[in-house]
Amino acid sequence: MKTVILGAGAMGSALGGALAKAGNEVVLVEVAKETIDAVNSRGLIVQDKTGHQETVKIPATDQPASVGSADLVVVFVKCYHTEDAVRSVTPIIGPTTTILSLQNGWGNGPTIGKVVGLEKVLLGVSYHSATLLGPGHVLHAGQGNTFIGELDGTFSERLTAVAKVFNAAGINVTPTGSVLKEIWSKLALNAVTLPTSAAIQLTAERLLDAEEMQQLMKGILKEVVAVAQAQKIALEFDERWQAISGLLGKLAANTKGSMLQDVERKRRTEIDVINGAVVEAGKRLGIPTPYNNAMLWLIKALERSFRP
Repeated sequence: MKTVILGAGAMGSALGGALAKAGNEVVLVEVAKETIDAVNSRGLIVQDKTGHQETVKIPATDQPASVGSADLVVVFVKCYHTEDAVRSVTPIIGPTTTILSLQNGWGNGPTIGKVVGLEKVLLGVSYHSATLLGPGHVLHAGQGNTFIGELDGTFSERLTAVAKVFNAAGINVTPTGSVLKEIWSKLALNAVTLPTSAAIQLTAERLLDAEEMQQLMKGILKEVVAVAQAQKIALEFDERWQAISGLLGKLAANTKGSMLQDVERKRRTEIDVINGAVVEAGKRLGIPTPYNNAMLWLIKALERSFRP
């Protein structure tokens, strides 16, 4: 299966590297010249939490048309680049090409569908964690489950085929008939951990250290669960909290979530499709979301402070 990773950031590099290492034909499509040059000159360096490093030979390019028709395009770009990025790879999208979004937050699927048609789209979430250490150098800090599914909940041949390729590469992927529940479960994790970590610049594994932070995170989570349940998405507070706290407890030291990495680099975050998505749904459904509003406002204020 010829696979294009659209966005060679932390997660795109970590999972793209795993697919390539397993012998799949994989190409990284990226706009950052320093990343392209580093990967093409010496390979993609993937480091695990023990410090062990491997260099994976994998091509990288900023010229998607040179890649040729792809069987699978996995989208890892930031939410605010989704539409432009997908439009840039339309020359490699053929009649049977599948577009899989493993991006953060809620709303990327419809954006991709607007460009290529929803019939081409698979959605998913991944509980892997990764941090960029430099151009073409990624720390694959944590490995977890990945869930992918069709928008209509069916178990299609392409869904099975994509899952098979990932599983053969050691990336544990489960096809699901309830992908919206999985997306909102991951949205809950992100809404609780990303802005809290980014706002006070605390690495993810330390979020549980203070009781005050735990209370803040629980307040955010209660609102996410209420908004999900109002949409008939079966999230439960106790189950989600146990899953989130359990995951945080397993992370390597100095694990930086994507939003903290964005704040450290003084660049725009994905707060709009994370806590912002909860706030928007809450307004539509008449459910108050003061904790998520506070996180949205706080991160937006941080973003504005980065501007000249």
